[in-house]
Amino acid sequence: MAHIDLPDNLAGIIGLFAKHPETAGVLCELAQTLLRSESSLTEGERELIAAYVSSRNKCRYCMSTHGAVAKYFLKDDGEILNSVFNDYQNAPVSGKMKTLLNIASKVQLGGKNVTDNDVEAARKEGADDKAIHDTVLIAAAFCMFNRYVDGLGTWQPDDMSIYEDRGTMLAEKGYVR
Repeated sequence: MAHIDLPDNLAGIIGLFAKHPETAGVLCELAQTLLRSESSLTEGERELIAAYVSSRNKCRYCMSTHGAVAKYFLKDDGEILNSVFNDYQNAPVSGKMKTLLNIASKVQLGGKNVTDNDVEAARKEGADDKAIHDTVLIAAAFCMFNRYVDGLGTWQPDDMSIYEDRGTMLAEKGYVR
């Protein structure tokens, strides 16, 4: 049961957006900018970072929704996603992605945990300034999104098909309508 009055049967952030449209617009614009605008990272890679940070924050709604979007873009049956969640250093992703996931994990704990060595390692694997910037901002933003969803005790369904359907819709239509 949510901590505040929210519409019935609207999961996670969707219920919050329905109840508070004044914040929905800016947060959807932020997600659209972070996850769909010009970047040296693919949409799948950015969604993977969002899902990974959400998994570390134990936000089932965001982890499952953005995990479904990542799977869509990466054409993944779940192997990549589950490998990243369980042990990104041995997951079937590029060395660049591993270094960026390392940076994202440090941001998730606190921004000052990112070191010059972390950034240098990412650069050595081919990450440019835009990729490093986008990784840090996605990780920071998803800490906020996760805390928004979980801090208000939103409804998070157990039926994984709901997340898969939502993920397909977000992949195909984006975050702003």
